[in-house]
Order: sequence, then C-alpha cells, then structure tokens
Amino acid sequence: MKQKLILAGLLAGSAALTSMAQTDALRFNPDNYIRQSLTMPDGREVSYKAYEGIYYVTNIEDSVYQTLNIYVPDRLANIPRVPVLLRTYVGGYAASTAKSPSASDATGRALSEGYVVCIPGSRGSNSTVERDGSVIYTGIAPNGLLDLKAAVRYLRYNDDAIPGSSELIFTDGTSAGGAMSSLLGATGNSKDYAESLRKMGAADVRDDVFAAICYCPITDLNHADMEYEWLYGCTNTGVRHLSEDQIVISDELAAECPAYINSLGLTKPDGTLLTADNYKEYLKGFLIESAHRALQEGCEIPDSIGFKFYQDKMEPMGAGPGGPIPAGEQRPPFGDGRQAPSFGPGNAPRFNKTSDFVTGLDLDKYLAYVASVTPLKTPPAFDQMGVLIETPSPENKVFGNKNGDAANFTDFSLRHRLHDSKAKLSADMTRRVALMNPMNYIGNGSAKVAPNWYIRHGAKDRDTSFLVPVNLATKLMNAGKNVDFALPWNRPHSGDYNLDDLFRWIASTIQ
Repeated sequence: MKQKLILAGLLAGSAALTSMAQTDALRFNPDNYIRQSLTMPDGREVSYKAYEGIYYVTNIEDSVYQTLNIYVPDRLANIPRVPVLLRTYVGGYAASTAKSPSASDATGRALSEGYVVCIPGSRGSNSTVERDGSVIYTGIAPNGLLDLKAAVRYLRYNDDAIPGSSELIFTDGTSAGGAMSSLLGATGNSKDYAESLRKMGAADVRDDVFAAICYCPITDLNHADMEYEWLYGCTNTGVRHLSEDQIVISDELAAECPAYINSLGLTKPDGTLLTADNYKEYLKGFLIESAHRALQEGCEIPDSIGFKFYQDKMEPMGAGPGGPIPAGEQRPPFGDGRQAPSFGPGNAPRFNKTSDFVTGLDLDKYLAYVASVTPLKTPPAFDQMGVLIETPSPENKVFGNKNGDAANFTDFSLRHRLHDSKAKLSADMTRRVALMNPMNYIGNGSAKVAPNWYIRHGAKDRDTSFLVPVNLATKLMNAGKNVDFALPWNRPHSGDYNLDDLFRWIASTIQ
C-alpha cells in the first residue's frame, strides 16, 4: 500500500510539473518586442511595440499558422479600460498567417485610437504538414475556429501582463473571417469545444468576447444554399441565365427554405412572428433604410433599380425595421474612411422637407440589379461538389478530411452526388457542421454570447444571401443583444469600411 501511495504521489507530481511547463510556455513576455510605426492616411505617425510570433497553444501542430502578433501603441487611450481589437484575416476558409497592422483597415485605426491590436494566425482548408511521409491537412473544420478561440484564451490568460483589457475583446473579420468573428461572438465558453482546446494545449481560461464585428459573414453554411436560391430565384431566367438543370436544382433548394425560415421562430421589432410569408417585406425595410441613409449623404439613387420615391413638403420617414427616422434627428452618416465612390460626401446635409425619399421597393427588380453588377453563383452556391459540377467549393474543402479530400456538408448535395434520396450526413459531419454555425448557440444558454454586435453586409453583396446576415442580426436582437446592423448602400463584398462609423460604435459600447 505504501509503495502504491508513493507511486501515485510521483505520478501526480509529474503531472503537476507538466502542467506547470505548459502554463509557463503560454506566459507573455512584456520585454520581448521591437518598435515599429505606421503612417496613417492623414499623415499622422503611430508608434507601437510589436510582439510577434507568439505561440498560443503548447501542442503545436502547425507552426506556420498557430501564432499571434500583439501590437501596443505608445499612447494608450486615456480611458479606464483599453479595448483589444482581435482581427482575423481568414478568407475563403483558408489558412491565415499572423499579419501586421495596416493603415487602411481597422487595425491601423485601432492603434491610432490608442487601442491594443491582436492579429492571430489560424489553420484553414489549405494548411498542411508532413507527417510520417504523408501530407496532413491540418485546417479542416473546426480547427481554424479552435485556433482563434485559443488566441482569445491566450489574451485572457495573460491579461495581467498585456496592456489592454481582455474583458473588452472586439473580434473583427470579413467574409469567412466575418463568419469566424460571429462564431467567436456566439460560442463563448461552450463545452462543445473544450476537449479539443484542452488537447491543443490552449490556456484553461474563458474564451467569451465582449463584441463581434462581422463584415459580410459567410455563415449558416448548411442553410446558405436554400437561402440563396429562395432569394435570387426570381432572376433565374433573366440576368442569371441558368440552364434547365440548374433551374431544377435552384427550385428544389428554394422549396426547402420557407420551412427553415419558419423554424427559426424569429420575431420582428414589433413582436410579430417573422415567417416566409412576410420575410421579404422585412428585408425590404433594411434596404429602404440603407437607401434613406445614402440620400442623407448626398447619393443619387436611380429609379430604374426598383426604388420608389415621393416628394412633398413633409418630413421624410424611414421605413426600416428599426422604425421611422424621427423628424429632425441627426443620425450620423456612414462616414467612409476610404472615400469609396459608392457613397456621397460624409458631410452632406441631411435630406430635408423638400427632398425625395424612398416609399417602397420592387425587390425582384432590385435583386436583378444586384445580379447585373456581379454575376450570381450557380446552384448550389456553397455545397456544390458533385451536384452539377465536380469542382469543390472552399466550404467543401474545409469540411473535408485530413487527407485533403473535400466533402459535402448538406444532406441535399450529398443526396444528389450519390443519387440516393435517403443519403444523410454522418454523425461526425453533422457535429462538425453544427460547430461552425453561430445560429446554433444564440439564445439557448449553451454558450456565453457576446453582448455587442456590429454586422455589415453590403447592399449589392451577392456572395451570400441577404437572409444570412439578417437572420443572424435578428436572432441576436431577439436574444436581447446590442446589435448595430445595416446593409450599407451600394457596397460589394468587402470589409473594414466606414471606419468612422465603426469606431464611433466601439466608443459607445465602452462608455
């Protein structure tokens, strides 16, 4: 018995030493930096300390991507708690290295505001390592998300040593990066990821965040195909010019969408249930509100793209789902920091009692305009492999296996590829798909959802259906979150624009 106790004590001591070594490996060294500077568009120079090439896990599988960079401005914001902007550069669900700040996006602006910036790398669909003579794909879903969650944990674990507050982490990303930002915001501390993070050697602390900034998030992937066809099916025989086979697939997908919309149980601001029957009117409200704000900024909107206007000596009222624009209210303009031609001047006067304003929208006509600007994707837009073409999409690749084989991630596409009406995804694939959808975690108490959300999707962005960001924003609003959502006028698929608007919002959340 005494020998067994001694052996147990030795094993416990060994485990404690191992744990301590892992913990020490994740400690931030405040002295290991180099000085750098960035020249902003207005000519100001921002100086900062750069801490680069930091591993955020101890069991490193891919040393190229599993690192993060931290940038601390010499002049921190003079506020009680300084925010940390965590910017991911994930695109197309591919791997992304830890990058440096840019004067043209939110990272440079954050530094100029006196905020701390963290830019993590993460594995993705194209990241590989060679192991035992074989090439292993390291970034299949949900590994990229796990990396970003580990980066959040690193910031929290080192909150006492890194300037800035880990209680004020703002995640930011565009497209697939916007999806990752939404996932970080929706899945905080969820047990669904805990065991994987433990095996990676991530810090054993929380991974919830304060706010999620999501530009055109390519998410809700297992429903995105049906949402795309339900919205854009009106263009199939016009500007889209689909073949007969493509129209069949489009119609089949579109037919599945109403049941999904109804299953969400979303409600509009007035408390009425949002259904497939009233959904398009709800969507039109966001687009009309976008057009109103564009008019406020001095834009000209042609009546040839579906908008209807009224002119009279009366105060214009917005028709957006956020409610009417009260008479005399000075709502801040979008304020584009890059002077994009799709916007009017930022200092344009608010349209007045004699100005034109929008009274309605022919949605089919407007969607035809969107499709005429940039060709729409062919059906299925995302889970396309093996349906009408063999080429896998980026999403097919990220849901593939470690050997690099792409895979279907919806029952619909799997059935068509296998020509088997009863085919279903495996239990493991169903689990992986669920882990990559923020809609699964909002409002059910299974995770700590970020209290603050900034979601933007351009009003002419066709990379996914408008339903995807609208559903995300509406579900968050229904859950009582602080949501700033808009479909900015005439914006294509892009991110980190209107930085004046964004940083006004950030400042408002930390007051």
